[in-house]
Amino acid sequence: MLCRLLSLLVALGPLATTLAAQAQSGRFNGLSTDLGNVYRLSEAKSRSISPENPTGGKGQGSRATEGTGKNAARDLGPGWKISPSRVVQPGETLTLADITGPGAVQHFWMTPTGHWRFEILRIYWDDEATPSVEVPVGDFFGQAWEQPAYLNSLPIQCNPGSAFSSYWQMPFRKRCRITLTNIDERPMTIYYQVDYTLTDVPSDAAYFHAQFRRQNPMAAGVPYTILDGVRGRGQYVGTFLAWSPHSNDWWGEGEVKFYLDGDDQYPTLNSTGLEDYFLGSYNFENKKTHEYTAYSTPYAGLHQVIKGDGLYNVQQRFGMYRWHVPDPVRFDKDLRVTVQGLGWRYNGRYLLSRDDVASVAIWYQAEPHAPFPKLPSKDELEVSHSGMYD
Repeated sequence: MLCRLLSLLVALGPLATTLAAQAQSGRFNGLSTDLGNVYRLSEAKSRSISPENPTGGKGQGSRATEGTGKNAARDLGPGWKISPSRVVQPGETLTLADITGPGAVQHFWMTPTGHWRFEILRIYWDDEATPSVEVPVGDFFGQAWEQPAYLNSLPIQCNPGSAFSSYWQMPFRKRCRITLTNIDERPMTIYYQVDYTLTDVPSDAAYFHAQFRRQNPMAAGVPYTILDGVRGRGQYVGTFLAWSPHSNDWWGEGEVKFYLDGDDQYPTLNSTGLEDYFLGSYNFENKKTHEYTAYSTPYAGLHQVIKGDGLYNVQQRFGMYRWHVPDPVRFDKDLRVTVQGLGWRYNGRYLLSRDDVASVAIWYQAEPHAPFPKLPSKDELEVSHSGMYD
């Protein structure tokens, strides 16, 4: 037996040597970095776009002679924070980044002023005519109600001072264009930074998509649509829901349902209730204090609980997220995602609710994507408030 094994190894010698050499020379493209591979060297090129380097060019940072910091730097001159931010006028669309690939956006950060529902984030891949991401900037970062709520998850963070970060990896082959449109009547100011890598992109890499929807009120007895009309192959990776009940008692009995690849009346994936889908339980309630318990974890959370103040802010409002990073929902042909609006009646029956609900659905898919529904009008997007931002 030993002789036969030695003979086989000798015969396979050249092949084994070749395979070993290929394994040793296998290039790491610099994407999907974590603690398990961050030590690996790569030929990928790190770049970053900000108001101080609007093109992301090598050696092109901090060269501005005009900008929002010019007066503060008047005694210091170029190189001393002359252009740290941009002002976006009413009706203006600012191009945050325009990148030639191949590569991937690995992180971007921003801290916008003004009404976050009136600032529309759009991302276009590879010269496509319609965006693959179209979301009010606050909702994209889990801040639907225009009041900061700290969110500490792996893909999305909201840190003190209304600082928003996305770590969703967004590969592209030819071009990435990111814009921000101010639909408000007032100017807004934005500080931002888009961190990306220029590198090879795997042939099976899909494109990042995010879509916003809102109903206020939702139609009683008709499930709210989180996502529909998706055609092609991909995986669903995240849900953000903003929910404001219009009735008393517990409002989250509704089930989240995923209809995959031709499912008609009945879905393939079916949750057991709203709080269960967001990895909570029993009404998100602290049984001792009888209050909602906010939480923010790597993949799920009820990170925002807004209580009425008894005067002008009369509504209870909630923000919650579920990121399907370890458990993406894969589809081959089509996808539809819904959630039911269900509360309780006094006699132990379900109440078909008519709440204020907004959502962001996040998924990856091969292009082209199906057309998105038209974004709600400015008045339909508006979040009523007490005037704290006026």
